Amino acid sequence: MSDSQSAQPEEKLSKKQLKADHPTWCPGCGDFAVLASFFNVIQKLGLTQTDFVCVAGIGCSSRFPYFVNSHGIHFIHGRALPLATGISLSRPDQHVFVFGGDGDGFSIGGNHLNHAARKNINLTYVIMDNCVYGLTKNQTSPTTPIGRRSKTDPQGSADRPINPMAQLLGSSASFIARSHAAHVKHMTEMFERAVKHPGFSVVEVLSECTMFYPGAFDAAIPRKGGEFNLINEEEHDLTSTSKAFDLAQLEFPGKFGVFYQDERPSKNDLEQKWINETHDKQGDLAPQDLMRQKFAAMQ
Repeated sequence: MSDSQSAQPEEKLSKKQLKADHPTWCPGCGDFAVLASFFNVIQKLGLTQTDFVCVAGIGCSSRFPYFVNSHGIHFIHGRALPLATGISLSRPDQHVFVFGGDGDGFSIGGNHLNHAARKNINLTYVIMDNCVYGLTKNQTSPTTPIGRRSKTDPQGSADRPINPMAQLLGSSASFIARSHAAHVKHMTEMFERAVKHPGFSVVEVLSECTMFYPGAFDAAIPRKGGEFNLINEEEHDLTSTSKAFDLAQLEFPGKFGVFYQDERPSKNDLEQKWINETHDKQGDLAPQDLMRQKFAAMQ
């Protein structure tokens, strides 16, 4: 969070003020809980509707901007991050949030995820992972487990799924966390820490698709016989990629919490430094005059 984003309004927004259209997800969808946690964080940070932007691609989870009363853009499949990058770099006064699913993030938009992460763009990316293409009615996704049957794999998926945490670590994301839609308090904490991180922060949320993959994440829900195991941050070194990779290799459902955090300069900071240094060298030239000068020199 930059200094320009830290101003607090006099009164917090109510959830009624934050809500836009009524969510159209299926009954029991984990994305309802993700939306509720997001509202909790916006209220806790004291942001107004004009302080943040919601960007999304295509998919059930990507309908997020329709349900939030703020700046919002519903973009094309897998291309939410390039658009969000432009918003983040051009509007440092805005908190930029990107919402998507495992297909939008790890398949169609996988290449953009890699580059937004390594460049350390100042934004927060929430990936609602349900291990299935739900919007198009039950196809194998990048995170679908081996053997799971779908319309595209009626005999069961034969392909090794992507390991989201390992993928994000390999992409050099500077804040990587994992949560579960059934654990709203923990999810809210992860979102808040992600928003406060200066750089590219991403939270993977296991969000059940009750229509096409019910019970997929019961192994991490105690009331259904599972275990919700948290990372012990007193023992885990958040700055160690090797330790984070070790956690990423644990058998499903693994552990939840912050896997990795690196306080390196964001792309936004580096770009602004370059702009300031250029202005210092050019004196009092207005930005538009500086651009004219540069273009003239290129002819």
